Amino acid sequence: MAKDEEGEHRTNSNSKLETNPVINACAPTSNSQFLLVIQRKVAGRLAARLTHEHTQDKCRHAGRRRSASDIWRRSGSSSSSSLSSPASLPPPPAMTTSTSNQKPTYITSLPGLDGALPSLLETGYVTVDEENGAELFYYFVESEGDPGRDPVLLWLTGGHRCSVLSGLVFEIGPVELVREPYDGISLPRLRWNPNSWTKVASILFVDSPVGAGFSFSRDPNGYDVGDVSASLQLIEFLYKWFSAHEDYLANPFYLGGGSYAAKLVPFITQKISEGIEAGVRPIINLKGYTVGNPLTGDSIDFDSRVPYCHGVGVISDQLYKTIMDNCHGKGYSNPRTFICAKAMSKFNELFDEISAPHILHNKCIAVSPGPSDVSRRKILNEEVDLLQNPPPRPPIECIEYPHYLLYFWVNNNATRETLGIKKGTVNEWVRCHQGDLPYDEDIVNGIEYHRKVASLNYRTLVYSGDHDAVLPFLSTQAWVRSLSDHIVDDWRAWHLDGQSAGFTMTYGNNVTFATVKVKAHIFLFPLCIVYYRFQPKLALYMPVSFREILQIKDV
Repeated sequence: MAKDEEGEHRTNSNSKLETNPVINACAPTSNSQFLLVIQRKVAGRLAARLTHEHTQDKCRHAGRRRSASDIWRRSGSSSSSSLSSPASLPPPPAMTTSTSNQKPTYITSLPGLDGALPSLLETGYVTVDEENGAELFYYFVESEGDPGRDPVLLWLTGGHRCSVLSGLVFEIGPVELVREPYDGISLPRLRWNPNSWTKVASILFVDSPVGAGFSFSRDPNGYDVGDVSASLQLIEFLYKWFSAHEDYLANPFYLGGGSYAAKLVPFITQKISEGIEAGVRPIINLKGYTVGNPLTGDSIDFDSRVPYCHGVGVISDQLYKTIMDNCHGKGYSNPRTFICAKAMSKFNELFDEISAPHILHNKCIAVSPGPSDVSRRKILNEEVDLLQNPPPRPPIECIEYPHYLLYFWVNNNATRETLGIKKGTVNEWVRCHQGDLPYDEDIVNGIEYHRKVASLNYRTLVYSGDHDAVLPFLSTQAWVRSLSDHIVDDWRAWHLDGQSAGFTMTYGNNVTFATVKVKAHIFLFPLCIVYYRFQPKLALYMPVSFREILQIKDV
């Protein structure tokens, strides 16, 4: 379904560019020939997209397929607990018009970015709960290569209700925030990310579950979700999104996510596979998934902290032996003896001394915003008066400093207007909700879903940072090893610029495990710490070729 960029894309680029207010408002200001080429390329793709939408019934498959929720709800009950604290929920959006048929927003540049985006950005909403009026917000970034053929990757951010914008800006997306002191007056600046995964794939970033980022519900009951119900809503999202974007149905499709989201990814993958077998339309060209520093819900996730911390010198030989003799196999989190409880108390005391997401970095000490910060922000925008949850201000050298900048960039009116945010839905964007919305962790153990998907022979890549103490690679390697006893590519190094960038092993069921050198934890719940790229090139070279679902080979 690839389009002829030199033909159809070029034909209508000028007329469409003049009539689209979003593009006019965000047109690049640079006069460089390079940026002009990018602008024409993106405008051409946009023209073709708009023409395609005008002539095609995007929902022609809707009447032929059964509801994904109806088909798969038998596989697990969704969260049904009543709301314990309705007062803590966002107010129902005050909207008077139907928005079910609202067109997506097409964006070629962003506030704070000098010049055009390297590829087209599309944002929009998809209704996933008709009864409660719940809608998931998405960012779709086209591949910078060949979007007609390159894989499409669904990316989920870890944490119950953390915005996927973290994944777009801090992890694998085409832009990143410029780390510089925030003066409270100018808009935080963006720049291109030279290591974006969009160089080799189109990425669909989704704010999930309802309540994360800009996703919202008209009825407060729509916020009462859990692992299973949120996963089913994502499946519903995918079927509706692909029905409206049929040009991408033939593209290889993968799922990806980190930390807590890794519990949902194999579950969703399995259900999509079942849908394919059942003939659910549209047929998604599912190829596999990838998860990084994955949480499974099993006790193995955290049991490896003790041997890992011993191996890197956080605890002594004596404490390690005491824990092994009195706690091992009996539960670290719920000690059954006094000796074990005392030893684990000492372990936790020492563990708190390190920056667990990346053991080589110092812990950050943030400060609450002072009066001068508030007054300067009022100069920037009067609407900041509505903001109630500005994050603590960390030192600029702290890895969390860009998170501080992101809050003010997203909540700027120019940014929200450019992104096409519906007015009256989410008055204040926050990166992570800290337990103020109900959530049921009803996928108790994700390993069983990894095992089921592995039996179907889909491509799977599981990777871990070797300096992450939150979910150490030791535990991940152990449960991946339990998926198969047949090795087809034994433990070896994989390389970047002639140096080892980590180590990898592939099993007979198409499952690959890899460590990533000097990589931090992608996401730490509940502190919501998203990793800063300590080895930027690795972010790109992990996917040597997305056509092989991040198949790790020597480069």
